Amino acid sequence: MTGYTSTALRLKLPVGDFNHVQCRVPIKSQETRYGRQVLENSLADLPQKTPGSQTLWGAEAEDFTLLFHEFFGFRENPFSNTPDPGFFYMSRNHKEALLSMLFGVKQRRGFIVVTGEIGAGKTTLVRHFLQQLPQDLKTAVILNPKISTTHLLSSVARDFGIPNPGKTRRSIYEGLSKFLLQGMQHDQNACLIIDESQCLNVKVLEEIRLLSNLETAKQKLIQIVLVGQPEMREVLMQPSLTQLRQRIGVYVHLNGLSRDDTSAYIEHRLQQVGDGTVKILFESSVIRKIHEISRGIPRLINALCDRMLMSAFAQQTYAIGDSVAATAFEELAFICAESAKD
Repeated sequence: MTGYTSTALRLKLPVGDFNHVQCRVPIKSQETRYGRQVLENSLADLPQKTPGSQTLWGAEAEDFTLLFHEFFGFRENPFSNTPDPGFFYMSRNHKEALLSMLFGVKQRRGFIVVTGEIGAGKTTLVRHFLQQLPQDLKTAVILNPKISTTHLLSSVARDFGIPNPGKTRRSIYEGLSKFLLQGMQHDQNACLIIDESQCLNVKVLEEIRLLSNLETAKQKLIQIVLVGQPEMREVLMQPSLTQLRQRIGVYVHLNGLSRDDTSAYIEHRLQQVGDGTVKILFESSVIRKIHEISRGIPRLINALCDRMLMSAFAQQTYAIGDSVAATAFEELAFICAESAKD
């Protein structure tokens, strides 16, 4: 095996896990902290690379993924950390948040604030929320709020589809006002969603408040959803934002999943991608520890379960017990640790 070492770190597998994988994965040489001899011994069971075969980043990587999916009967990765609304799990807390957001928009409550810990599923909730809105409701979504007030207004206008909104604050306001009034005449509502709102500075938040002044004597012309981390509450408590805070019509906070919901969440993700031919069992002791370490935060649950499935694949088992899960708990402990508080 001289000249070949492992890219196990790229696959999130410890080197030793490859000993049990009965598949052909030729891997290019690279120096790692584990040492060449250890790596070569760990890969001793893998066949030699043949002339013309591709690297792990080419066809062989696809073969490895295919083998992984075929072994578990997956159509795709069940624990990918992307905000795919197709994986949305409706816990009681998430259902309450979703219904509150829909109610706030339908009833034209003005400001709606949604907060939650990092990885709690806020972005996935927003994407699911967008899918539930009526087709005639106009929406604008701002994902990067670290911009100037004029740039923000311009981005909102463009997202609403306003042609040539202008470059000055005044011209953009005029364009937005005309757009919203025309929508009202056709009984159309409009919703602006700003993600990562805790990053907004006071000046921009005040500009957003002024945007909410676009209203008639009876109803708001635009509903504004501010989505952010718990620090958003501290931002809104500033004296200079009292007027905005008093205009909040709906406020919801996403908590971590309960232990029962953590178990149901894992099963839900597996069912979404499984073909029904394989039953993967996470033992109750493992689920209990997943919940304890992740604090019920979906992003952390995904990271732990993804790593456990990789170990299970390496050991060719469908049972996720304590021994299979041990590596994931050890390796990802620092990821799941709570940030130090000042």
